[in-house]
Amino acid sequence: WKGGYNCRNITNCENSQQLHQILQLYSGYRIMEMKNMIVGQSGGPTAAINSSLYGVVSEGLRQKEFIGRVYGMVNGIEGFLEGHILDFEDALPGDTLEGLKTTPGAYLGSCRYKLPEDLSDPVYPELFAKFEELQIGYVFYIGGNDSMDTVSKLSRYAASAGSDIRFIGEPKTVDNDLVLTDHTPGFGSAARYVASTVREIVIDANVYEKKSVTIIEIMGRHAGWLTAASALARKYKGDNPLLIYLPETAFDQEAFLKKVEECFKKTPNVIVCVSEGIHDDKGTFICEYDNNVGTDTFGHKMLAGCGKYLENLVRNRLGVKARSVELNVSQRCSSSMMSAADQKEAVMAGEFGVRAALRGYTGKMVAYKRTCNLPYAITLGLEDVNEICNKEKTVPLEWITGEGSDISDDFVIYALPLIQGTVEVPTGTDGLPAFVYRK
Repeated sequence: WKGGYNCRNITNCENSQQLHQILQLYSGYRIMEMKNMIVGQSGGPTAAINSSLYGVVSEGLRQKEFIGRVYGMVNGIEGFLEGHILDFEDALPGDTLEGLKTTPGAYLGSCRYKLPEDLSDPVYPELFAKFEELQIGYVFYIGGNDSMDTVSKLSRYAASAGSDIRFIGEPKTVDNDLVLTDHTPGFGSAARYVASTVREIVIDANVYEKKSVTIIEIMGRHAGWLTAASALARKYKGDNPLLIYLPETAFDQEAFLKKVEECFKKTPNVIVCVSEGIHDDKGTFICEYDNNVGTDTFGHKMLAGCGKYLENLVRNRLGVKARSVELNVSQRCSSSMMSAADQKEAVMAGEFGVRAALRGYTGKMVAYKRTCNLPYAITLGLEDVNEICNKEKTVPLEWITGEGSDISDDFVIYALPLIQGTVEVPTGTDGLPAFVYRK
């Protein structure tokens, strides 16, 4: 029991039972000289990303025997390189830290900074010099696929440079497309928002008897998990949305128009949910038929507009009333529709990651393992981040039915537990949500 941490709990034991309990608590932890920790957020925010942050920070603050200061990167790795950090004990003292759990967006700010593939690039020694200056022993990065790429590169550089800094990835993405985990924090809340909003749109559309088509465009570039969540809006078999299209299968415009006409035999008001990334059999995004599409810093096409294109297609070809609704960022930033299950699991994942780092793990991502559907249950584990980054988990093709226009009950069984429970968001004197803000 050497290594620079405070041993007073052991030396002050009053009996052997207490000593046994303390040894059990600390057993498995690979003790190093007391170091500080830092956490960052990256990529698109979610309603639960700050719940993950709360889990990491609160557990770090509890581990005073092993961890000194708990720092935050402001605007991720990019901001850290520019020297932008905060100390959580100063930024969110006492009970104010609790406010993170109901605050959407990324409290620390985000970035889309891509680290060089070449580990000999000078940015790596620059980063590690900054880590050493702050006496950082543990780094946690909350994000999706590209963020796990960052964790992979940093942990690999640490190994090559002989650094004992430990790097843990905390998953986050409404797209639910990270491999080796049953689902991701953020997806449940976004799915709940999608299902609830689609149900509201269905009711709104049903007030008229005149034929109409409403196209709802939902986030999802290559993976249609979030669009599939629109199936949860159905109250009974055959209810709207009658058509659901994911990017996992090719989209045929002529077949789509025929299906819309068939749907009119059931109801005058047809609701269609589509992923932003739907494409034809040649791989051309449907939005590209009508837009010049740019790319982001990771080379991903910035998709938007397939809903508007399909609205015009239906109006011009079928001669019926048509409109499109783009849910856009609301589906990822609505704290009012946050899933209690999602929030709880995000906090758990954050806490688990800190304990894993203290046990000596590095280059890992916290992962959910589903152990049962009914009743729903999960456990937490670790996966090699190198097996996760730059890969995408798509909706299983066997869950896509109706010749690419519908979702099976298997998805409903999978997703329904993730949207359960309502979170009470504190309100201020103005009657609006009281969030915490970075000063």
